[in-house]
Amino acid sequence: MGDTGAFGDMKLIGEMYKPDVVLIPIGNHFVMSPEAAAMVVRDMIKPRYPIPIHFGTIPQLRGTPAECRAALGSSAGMLLQLDPGQKADS
Repeated sequence: MGDTGAFGDMKLIGEMYKPDVVLIPIGNHFVMSPEAAAMVVRDMIKPRYPIPIHFGTIPQLRGTPAECRAALGSSAGMLLQLDPGQKADS
């Protein structure tokens, strides 16, 4: 999703293309907050594997995967948090 906020067409993307994997920004400055990202994942796009991005690289990007996981609630099991250099299967 790059540097974006939540917008209504995300629901259309989920319905039309049914993506299995999405890279979702959670930094909360310039991009969605972890809570907004969780809402998009849970209610609009509904991917099998959301991967949080755009957080923790500069001081302004304070959102964390833990906050996103908490906001996802029972859907949090699908959130994939990858550390730099880590492969999804490790």
